[in-house]
Amino acid sequence: MSDIRENVLSMRGYTPGEQPRGQQILKLNTNENPYPPSPHVFTAIQEALTPDRLRKYPEPRGDTFRQAAAQVLNIDPNSILIGNGSDDLLTILTRVYVPEKGLMVSPTPSYILYRTLAEIQGARFVQVPFTSDWQLPDPWPVQQAHLTLVPNPNSPSGTMVSHASLRQIAELSPLVLDEAYADFADSNGLQLASKRIIVTRSFSKSYSLAGIRFGFAIADPSVIHECEKVKDSYNCDVMSLAAATAAIQDQDYMAQVRQKIRNTRTRLQPIMENLGFQVTESHANFLWCTRTDQPVEPIYQALKQRGILIRYMNYGEHGDGLRVTIGTDEQIDFFVQELTTILASCKIT
Repeated sequence: MSDIRENVLSMRGYTPGEQPRGQQILKLNTNENPYPPSPHVFTAIQEALTPDRLRKYPEPRGDTFRQAAAQVLNIDPNSILIGNGSDDLLTILTRVYVPEKGLMVSPTPSYILYRTLAEIQGARFVQVPFTSDWQLPDPWPVQQAHLTLVPNPNSPSGTMVSHASLRQIAELSPLVLDEAYADFADSNGLQLASKRIIVTRSFSKSYSLAGIRFGFAIADPSVIHECEKVKDSYNCDVMSLAAATAAIQDQDYMAQVRQKIRNTRTRLQPIMENLGFQVTESHANFLWCTRTDQPVEPIYQALKQRGILIRYMNYGEHGDGLRVTIGTDEQIDFFVQELTTILASCKIT
């Protein structure tokens, strides 16, 4: 007889994208930024790696980062919660809002970690299908959930829903607005942050810091105060705090990288369409590509054999597709060259 909780034993757990090591792999599968972080990040890390800094605990609330972020975003520093990546923040919020046997809700297809968080908490998880054009159904069909999570832009589609739809949900349940990809869009929901809407952000995408693990949430200071009771005492280390502070202060660099990715995204979409894919208009740093004439998993496998990783995702009754991270222009040119060869040899196009 196991002593482990029944809900944990029955879980499948979250499966991250493949993370192979080696220089011969082109990784376009986990939405990492293809460009390096701001040069100021490396300076900040070097300054943090001193014996005196490393022997002491980091700032428990990340006050230096919170002050810097508050100045950049023009918000109250007390409205910011730091996290070990946005996944840590989602875990904290689940623990704060959702009781055992409670109810969590998310649209689908969407970020598959949400289900895992509900299972860990011993909560019910309800998925509400997006409409055919990737919008939220109106009216929202689930009443009085303990927590609703909506990624905006969404993964895997890269699409966005309206602020009006989000406000409507927040009237029914506390809402986590997961904005991991918001910096690649034309707009964001920062102004929605309140007692009912918690906005989460990641440094893994637009700031090129997936290896650092840092994110932050924005909400009314009263909400942040309660969340701080639940988070690990020192959930962000000295190096991640130094890196994140330097990165968010260098908005010029982030904007340059952001524009490069947006330009490449715009260039890639019609190329994929000309190769026979249906591509949703993306507001993130990836494209969601599907086909109706042929299965796409063999394409994913053929690319993998050639050392190119993209993400194959199958959402059951909602269908499957290929999510392609936007790389540099050189990387995307190579990807397109190999993809074209594969499609020609398989006579798919």
